[in-house]
Amino acid sequence: MPKFIFITGGVLSGLGKGTVAASIAKLLQFRGLSVSMIKCDPYLNVDAGTMNPIEHGENFVCEEVWHFAPVPNVVFRIAEVDQDFGTYERFTGEIVHPSHNITSGQIYLTVILKERYGEYLGKTVQIIPHVTNEIKRRILLVAEEGKDVIIVEIGGTVGDIEGMPFLEAVRQLRHELPPNDTLLIHVTYVPYLKIIGQQKTKPTQHSVQRLLQAGLLPDIIVARSEAPLSNEARAKIALFSGLKTNAVISAPDCDVVYELPLLFEKQGLGDLLLEKLNLKPRINPQKNIEEWRIIVNKFKHFDTQVNIAMVGKYTRIRDSYISIIEALKHAGAHEGVGINAIFIDAEELDQTQLENFDGILLTPGFGKRATEGMILAARIALIKRIPFLGICFGAQLGAIAFAREVMGWAKANSTEIDPNTPYPVVDLLPSQKDVKAKGGTMRLGGMKIRILKGTKLWLAYNREYVVERFRHRYHIIKKYAEKMREKGFIVNAVDLENNIAGFEIEWHPFFIGVQFHPEFKSRPFAPSPPYRAFIRAVRKRKEESKKT
Repeated sequence: MPKFIFITGGVLSGLGKGTVAASIAKLLQFRGLSVSMIKCDPYLNVDAGTMNPIEHGENFVCEEVWHFAPVPNVVFRIAEVDQDFGTYERFTGEIVHPSHNITSGQIYLTVILKERYGEYLGKTVQIIPHVTNEIKRRILLVAEEGKDVIIVEIGGTVGDIEGMPFLEAVRQLRHELPPNDTLLIHVTYVPYLKIIGQQKTKPTQHSVQRLLQAGLLPDIIVARSEAPLSNEARAKIALFSGLKTNAVISAPDCDVVYELPLLFEKQGLGDLLLEKLNLKPRINPQKNIEEWRIIVNKFKHFDTQVNIAMVGKYTRIRDSYISIIEALKHAGAHEGVGINAIFIDAEELDQTQLENFDGILLTPGFGKRATEGMILAARIALIKRIPFLGICFGAQLGAIAFAREVMGWAKANSTEIDPNTPYPVVDLLPSQKDVKAKGGTMRLGGMKIRILKGTKLWLAYNREYVVERFRHRYHIIKKYAEKMREKGFIVNAVDLENNIAGFEIEWHPFFIGVQFHPEFKSRPFAPSPPYRAFIRAVRKRKEESKKT
């Protein structure tokens, strides 16, 4: 049986529990231990696929598609998960299975269907034990994968009514498993009151009290704050939580998020984890720590800075496009370029707004809203020869922009936007024609694609076959792509069924659109090839403009 680390959050949401969880996983990896990650989300959605990015952040897409079968003959396809899984994968380099995202929707759906199928043999079905048993069953299923440590992040904030069954399941597991097999880390917020110049620990004290009311006592507290925790604040939190001061860990704001494991390491958290779990390191961690430090330094030191316009429809919160932002940063770190990614609301786009940007990235999305602004952004990139990268929906709109601007098809469009367009450059995939349900029915997950030789995309990957992740219903139609070939529209990638997976403009310095989402596989130590090629083109254009 592996060891378990449970991570809860208090005071307020959005503290960065996912980053803390991923950083803790990294500390264990430094020591040669294998780690698996679980995220428990209390919302009633079965998965994150139908959730608005403005409300909940991006929908992260896993490599594999999980066929979730709560009972026989009832199956749901799940590959879209909480955005924290992107953080897990970026930090650990491990591919996480979608079954590791346990939602209240999945749990309640399973329990209710099992009741309908008679599996509870006439019992009165209740939160305890039926719901909590199902939560425990799902967690323990991951334990069968054979990793050394399972890290379980409980979403939401302690005290939320919908999260109570998950906290109760954690309490039961801590009671049922041997004492040194579980560890509870509570992530809280310590605000700084500028008017008196002091960090205030009272919110953390109250949060720990709420945790105690749920029958849970934290072994370690991670205190999020703007600046490093003062000795006074650390001692006060330790006193009121019944912990030693070395078990109160400071997690200040970082310019480079990947520095957090190093800050934890400096405070002795890595050794403390092993001590409390009665584990021994498999290797000396110093070599791995130093290699990670070198990666972090790449994000801090660069030769030049570029401004990237991220044009889209979900621009109110950064988490809507967090994987894209991180992929840009990864590419920049390895190309010696600082990235200033600026959100541009496509609904309010001005003709002159983009002309002074070094690069334009057209973001993913769905639906009609703001599409004309996004198409305008692509047309500006074409006319002004600004390096352009279109992702999924952004690639489709980039192809429409080419059809209108270069081919002269003024009413070219996607049938998603205009079902009656005379030039349906983008249309539904054949497999999607009769699909009515929205959840989990798209083309999802990792798929093998072929990169065509002689293209800019081939130069980026330098490989013929790659696996990238898809999430779409619509795609660029081949017969229109063949007509646009006469004016320089080049298909640069296809899937194994010969559907178009990417394109580029032959005469443009860098104008590439990809139907897949390469950002989901980008890592701080291994940038996504299309993003790296894009940043290289952006840097080249900026350097050339300085000379003139």
